[in-house]
Amino acid sequence: MKLLLKINIVMVTVFLIGLAASYSAANRLLQKNARTEIQDNARIMMESALAVRGYTISHIKPLLKTQLHYEFLPESIPSYSAVEYFNNLRKSFPDYTYKEATLNPSNLRDRAVDWEVDVVNHFRTNAQAKELIGERDAATGKTLYLARALRILDPHCLECHSTAGAAPPTMIEKYGSNNGFGWQLNEAVGAQIVSVPYDLPLKRAKQALRDFVVLLVGLFLFLFLTVNVVLALLVLRPVRKLAAIADQVSGSATGIKDAPDFPSKGNDEIALLGTSFNRMRRSLAEAIDMLSS
Repeated sequence: MKLLLKINIVMVTVFLIGLAASYSAANRLLQKNARTEIQDNARIMMESALAVRGYTISHIKPLLKTQLHYEFLPESIPSYSAVEYFNNLRKSFPDYTYKEATLNPSNLRDRAVDWEVDVVNHFRTNAQAKELIGERDAATGKTLYLARALRILDPHCLECHSTAGAAPPTMIEKYGSNNGFGWQLNEAVGAQIVSVPYDLPLKRAKQALRDFVVLLVGLFLFLFLTVNVVLALLVLRPVRKLAAIADQVSGSATGIKDAPDFPSKGNDEIALLGTSFNRMRRSLAEAIDMLSS
């Protein structure tokens, strides 16, 4: 097996091992970054919902307080405002969802269903739990959800949700008297749930991984060709020439005298080897001359 082939086999083997290790490490890192990006997006959505709720409580509800005696306006309810805000947002981002899933809501569109019930019950059975992050398979693909408990911390909320008799008549007229009552102070009645698709961040991660692999392969090919050219010019060609001269010297006594010197220019190892070879050839020629005289 020729020297260049051996070197190429070693280079390819080392590259494949390095590529496999780099691919695995880069894939884990990109997947982790994608998940972090998704969680950050979910938290931005959650904070946006809280901001809308806070604005509704501090600015919208006081303005509509008098009107509520004549007609119940859902726009005065923080949860309604937050949901409507995200319904408008979904026109541009249909795969992103926000829901204030409640076990016994006044507005039946907020009723918790399927997996949402499990999320709410998690907060009901774990009083200290503040946040829950999970994954699920939705119709649009893999989705991450971020949930926070909806607890009754303000006694004023019970004015509308303790009993039907204590609730504003306009609210009863709007939603009826069968739902949204029996809430207790400090009870987790529901959960704010935002859902963010994995699709786009994962596509970005996969594309980045492909680009990384292509870059590594391209860099290896460049180095592979460069090393082969350098070896051929600086090592293999001089060694072949030196081997040809050595064959000529070893062929006969006249070959020792007639063989040309190896052109040993420079201070590298090949040049030093050539210089030593030339010195040995001349010593052999002188020895033969002495034996012949």
